Amino acid sequence: MTPRILGAIIALSLPMPALAAVEIKEITTPGGIEVWLVEEHSIPFTAIELQFEGGANEDKPEARGATYLMTGLLEEGAGDMDARAFAEAEETLAARTSFNAANDSVTIGLSFLTENRDASIDLMRAALTNPRFDADAVERVREQVLAGLAGDARDPNEIAARTFSAMSFPSHPYGSAMKGTPETVAALSIADLREAHARALTRDRVKVGVTGDITAEELAPLLDRLLGDLPESDAADVPAITTVLGGGVTVVDFPSPQSVVLFGQEGIAFEDPDYFAAFILNHILGGSGFQSRLMTEVREKRGLTYGIGTYLAPRDKAEQLLGQFSSSNDKAAEAIEIVRDEWARISSEGVTAEELDAAKTYLTGAYPLRFDGNSRIAGILTGMQSIGLPVDYIPTRNDRIEAVTLDDISRVAARLLDPAKLHFVVVGQPEGLESGSF
Repeated sequence: MTPRILGAIIALSLPMPALAAVEIKEITTPGGIEVWLVEEHSIPFTAIELQFEGGANEDKPEARGATYLMTGLLEEGAGDMDARAFAEAEETLAARTSFNAANDSVTIGLSFLTENRDASIDLMRAALTNPRFDADAVERVREQVLAGLAGDARDPNEIAARTFSAMSFPSHPYGSAMKGTPETVAALSIADLREAHARALTRDRVKVGVTGDITAEELAPLLDRLLGDLPESDAADVPAITTVLGGGVTVVDFPSPQSVVLFGQEGIAFEDPDYFAAFILNHILGGSGFQSRLMTEVREKRGLTYGIGTYLAPRDKAEQLLGQFSSSNDKAAEAIEIVRDEWARISSEGVTAEELDAAKTYLTGAYPLRFDGNSRIAGILTGMQSIGLPVDYIPTRNDRIEAVTLDDISRVAARLLDPAKLHFVVVGQPEGLESGSF
């Protein structure tokens, strides 16, 4: 799951009224950097989250994995500090840094004590603007990535995800592994990493969220110092795409007593007016908890799996509705048939008023995701910005959920759920199941 998707899920799941008192301040620094700030002065601690749009999607095909490897090297030395000196500086300051790449973005976090604010900003500035990419560090992290790729090649969940993506988006970066392949990663040069760094970390494509013991007046000059020397972007925009995967089954032979099943079809964009109805519909169909239709039909009534779930995946350039479960090889075919039947039934019949009421109760606070910690809040702020949520979204979010009607759910179910387009990738040795169309 990318940071943008996670941001959407988190933002849609924020509990109320726990966040009613949260005040988001919109700030523009003297250098023109826009930031959302939540002040919290109860503890001397601040978290900054930076989300740079673009991400690994912008890798050249022959250099796939460059952004991922580059991001892993940002804490392996910067300026006059080698990897060990950088780690020691971080420890001395009691600062925490994080560097993560995804297809649509690169996300960087920094948490620090108020007393170490200036030095912590300088440490992160060095990592962002002057990474070393020392040869020994590059080779060490490259070996870690290659070891991870070797593990992914033996992981049925990874095999299913990569197969589904490759079939869905054969001519798009979404269709290839963000981490690259053993061949592309082995061939990456330090020049490739510097190119990826210059392309990915640009000041005009950054979203900034800050939470903690800092005022707007204190924050503005710090952010200009942190980000002001980053370049402007000159990368070509990655085109949007629609999945080309039609309905059917693809079996990938894998020696295991269980089959991993990943299924899905085209989804819905977050910007679509029907997204909230689709969000509630997904919760009823296969969302969290034991009350979803699929959990009831596949696990509770028939015992075909331990767990099954679905989720909306509104990426920057494409949308899908995805689900996953594991089942013993002798039960996988039956479980797939039940999923297809339920997909068709909810598409044609919609949901009940009782199901809608229960979903609204859950999603508006019966089982809320807790808004705990400055780092989490800062991440939510950047997630909200990246998917275009307004600054006043939090106090109005539950009203949007409550406004969805039973007719809305029925209309969106008929529009969104199409069993003829539902595809299943099965990694295992399922009995009575072969690749092909339904």
